[in-house]
This record gives sequence, C-alpha cells and structure tokens, in this order.
Amino acid sequence: MGETAHSPISLLIVISVAFLVPILLQRLRWTMIPVVVAEILAGMILGKSGMNIVQEDSWLAILSLLGLIFLMFLSGLEIDFDAFSQKKKEKTNPFVIASIAFLLVFGASFLVSLGLKGLGIIEQTFFMTLIISTISLGVVVPVLKERRIMETPLGQTILLIAVISDFVTMILLAVFVSLQSDNSAQSLLLLVLFAVAFVLYRILRRFRQAPILEKLSTGTVQLGTRGVFLLIILFVALAENMGAENIIGAFLAGVIVSMLAPRKEFVHQLDAFGYGFLIPIFFVMVGVKLDLWALIQDPKVYIFIPLLLISLYVSKVIPLLILRRWFNWKETLGSGILLTSTLSLVIAAAALALQKDMIDQSLHDGLILVAILSCFISPVAFNRLVPVKDSSPATSVGMVGLNVITMPVALEVQKAGFDVELYTQKQQIKENKDVIQNNDVFYNKFQAIKFVDDFAAETMEAQKFFERDILVFASGDDNINMQLALHAKSWGEKQIIVRMENPERHHEVRENGFILFSTLFSTSTLLKAQIEAPNAIDLIARAEDAVQTLVMGNRSYHEVQLGQLPFLGDVLILRIYRNNDSIIPHGNTRLQLGDRLLVTGSLESLASLETELS
Repeated sequence: MGETAHSPISLLIVISVAFLVPILLQRLRWTMIPVVVAEILAGMILGKSGMNIVQEDSWLAILSLLGLIFLMFLSGLEIDFDAFSQKKKEKTNPFVIASIAFLLVFGASFLVSLGLKGLGIIEQTFFMTLIISTISLGVVVPVLKERRIMETPLGQTILLIAVISDFVTMILLAVFVSLQSDNSAQSLLLLVLFAVAFVLYRILRRFRQAPILEKLSTGTVQLGTRGVFLLIILFVALAENMGAENIIGAFLAGVIVSMLAPRKEFVHQLDAFGYGFLIPIFFVMVGVKLDLWALIQDPKVYIFIPLLLISLYVSKVIPLLILRRWFNWKETLGSGILLTSTLSLVIAAAALALQKDMIDQSLHDGLILVAILSCFISPVAFNRLVPVKDSSPATSVGMVGLNVITMPVALEVQKAGFDVELYTQKQQIKENKDVIQNNDVFYNKFQAIKFVDDFAAETMEAQKFFERDILVFASGDDNINMQLALHAKSWGEKQIIVRMENPERHHEVRENGFILFSTLFSTSTLLKAQIEAPNAIDLIARAEDAVQTLVMGNRSYHEVQLGQLPFLGDVLILRIYRNNDSIIPHGNTRLQLGDRLLVTGSLESLASLETELS
C-alpha cells in the first residue's frame, strides 16, 4: 500500500473530544455555551494554542473538509421557503419585519466596514460587510427553542432575519468571489451554476413522488439519503469546475433539498449524520489550527478584535431598534444581541478569503476568535433579557348543562389540564338535588360552576361563554343545545359538541359541522369499538392518559405512513377521521392534510405530537 503520512491517533483524539464535549457541558451545567463553540475551544486546547497533541493529517483534512461541505449543505437545508410565501394578514407580519430589519443591518454593516477601512484595519470593504452582517442559524435556533418562543411573532421574526441573512450573504459571497477572479467568464459560470440548480429542482420536484422512489427510500436501500449525497458531490464538483467554491455548491444543494419540502424524519437523519460525525470534526479542527500565541504577537490584533466585536454589536443592535415598534424594549435589545451571533459562515468565508489571499493569517484567526466571543456573549445576554416563555395557556372549555354525564367528564377534563367551566340554570339545582347531594366529591374538587337564570344566547354572551376554545352543549333539551350551537357558529371556527338525543335530528348536527354526542349513539359506538379494538377502550379508560383530537396540518407529513412517524412516544392513534370516513389506523396508513386524529397517551407526548403535526 506504500507509505502513509497519517496516523489514526489524531483522528481518535478528535472523535473522542467530539463525543465528550456535549456530555461535559451537561455535567457542568454549561448549557448556555453552544456545543460548536465548546468544540472549537476543545480543539484550541488540543492544537497549536494548547498542548499541540493533534496534527492535521490526510484523514483529518478530508473529514474536516467534508464537515465544512455538509455544514453548508445543512445551512441551505435550514431555510424554510414557506416563510417567504407567507399569506397571513397579521398585525405583525414576521417576514415583512425581518426583510426591513435585514436591509437596515446590511446597510449598517457596510457603514461600519467603511469605518474599519478608514482606520486601516481592513482592505476589502464588501467582504467585511458580509462578515459583519451574517448571522449563525446554528446558534439562534437552539436558543429560540430553549426559550420556547420559536412559534411566537418575536421568535419567527428573529428566525426569519437569521434565515434571510444566511441566504443572502451566502449568495453575495459567491458573487463576490467570482468578481474577484481574474477570469472574466467566472461570473457568467456562476449564473450557469444557479441555472443548473433551478432546472434540477424542477426535475426533482416532478419525480420525487414516483412510486418506485417511495419504495426504495426505506429499508437498506435508503435512496433518498444516497440521492442527497449524490446531489452534494454533484454541486461541489460543478462549483469547483466553474471557478466557484465548494461551499457554494454544497449550499445550493441544501437549498434544492429544502425547496423539495423533505419529510421531517428524513431531515432528522441528515442532521444526525452531519452533527453526529462530520461537522464536529470540522469545528474541532478549526480550534486545532487556530494559533492563539501567534495571534497575540501581532500588535494590530489588540485593536482589531475589540473594534470588530464592537462593530458586530453596533451593526445589529442599533438597526434592530426598529423592532421596538412591535416588541418591548427587552425583546428588542435581546433580539439585536442574539442576532449578533456569528460563526459558521464567518469560519467558511474566512477560510475562503485566506485561500484567495484576500486576508492574512492573523486576520483570519482574529475573525474566528471574534465569532467565538460573539457566540459566548450573545446567547447569555439574550437569555438574561428575554425570560423563558410560560407554557401556552390551557385550552378553555365551556359546558352547558349540569347532569350525571357532564359532571364526571368536567372533572376528568380538568385533571387533563383544560380550563373548564360548567354552566347550569339555577332551577336545575332544585331539579337535580338528589344527584348533587350524592356528588359531594365533585363539588369539593370542581369549583368552576357558573349559575345562570337561563340558557338564552344573550345570557351566555354576557358570561363570555362563546369566547372559549371548545363549546359543549349537553343540557337535557335538544332544542336549547341546537340553538346555542348555531349561535356559536357566528363566533368563528371552534370545536362545537352538541348533545342530540333525537336520532332523527342527528343529521342536522352533522350538516352544520358540529360534533354529535348522544347517549344512544355513544353507547352503540362504544360497543362497536369494544368489538373492533377492545384494547383501545382500556387505553382510553386509563386515568393517567388523556384522549384528544388533533388536526394534521403539517404538509411535511402529507402521505407519510404512520409506521414512519419518529415522534409518537407513548401515543396511540385510535381513529382517523377523513372527510366523512372513519379509518382504523394501521402502520401503513398514510396521513393526509386535514385528517382529524383521535389519539390517547400521556399529556407530554400528546403535546409533542400536536406541535409536530400542527
């Protein structure tokens, strides 16, 4: 095999460090530090800045390069193009706000770069503008998830600013590199690369639902995963042969896959491979190659690093004060500080600029050091300013009618975490005196009973009954139940349950889009369910579990088989209601948009499933 210039020892050390870093962060409770920053610091301890026990050989060089390529691919994959086509007419449209905010940040970054050039710190103004205006999605997304604000207007606005920044700065970096080339045709070749990406996307979009591809995407074939790696290598090869950089090709491959709207479990597989193997090697090696001792010997660095760090915060925090129009001061300042986090693209761009002789080694190392410092400071400051969002308010339920049916149900639903109010007429207290006296336990545990003179619509409006999320009309009078339900329709889309004991009027309930309940219907349904699926009834009856209906609204899971869902936990899907059909679910049953799923399981698992499917 000939002589080799590599040893597996360095590779073993790097992979061991990548394995141990997350464990140490958890054990030491340093969860505020992003894992990628900790990996770079570990690399610095092992490399030139520390013990110098890891040497870059051919194995590590190749794996580190593949890590960078896969990181850029995942950066493109992170971009959610649904956000760019948002059609909701909301008071605070996150996309519009994010677009304006990024333009202001980019303009401020350009002005700051002009100032740095005037001080003689840098030479390339536009390159430094890209460095300053970029934002690290890999830092922003975990912080938003930890704060539980990802789905709020603030979280969506922060996320979109980061996404737009990531996308625009990467494209502009590709254009900048092509313009710096001595080859006048390179800019044209870059346009050809974008054209190829668009044409290939159109082709893949047409054939991605082909039955043979679906069949080959599971088991040992995993055609989708093979296709992704083929796409990455294809665009990396095209980019290099067209005079662009491999990271641009990898980023475009990620954008194509994102536009194809892959299933979430498939994206999880790609994330697991990238962040579980290749990407940690790249970040550790960034630290290994960073020579802090050589860096501090350059007097210019003592001016450059503080100035650049200040420039990062000035160019983000000041322009983003515009967010004060929609958010409070703490949220506005926190957003600007968090969006100063910059890492992945800075490292990639700095490596590219060093390779092209646009910057020297000390400036390259200084940029990385500043990026690391920003990822230390920004998440901690944001977490101080923006508190963890309280859990979403409990679903409110209003029930009309105090009787032997509603009393135990109200108590059990309240135990399951719902905000329940039970309305009854004062005269019903006298009529149901015996029932009430025999249910002291109910009255001791359930306090949310509202007494009204009658069930007229005006009376219930005065009680703000129709503002609740779920409305249950379960009095003993079919006419009252139906009249109130019809009035409730004018209050918008709500889940309305109507008790109707007259079988001849069951169609009236269904035609109005209400959920039918009757003792006769429920009894026959229960008996049928015990015949078809007796174990399901046992699960429903378990006190520690809850039963609820979820609506499938995530298009990523459209036509996905139930057996392929990775996040069910202890949830059991009892029924699927599709249009007017009731489907008994099996492992190969495919979900469709708009399906109503009757599910049971622990509250934690049900909440996770609802978040994933909604």
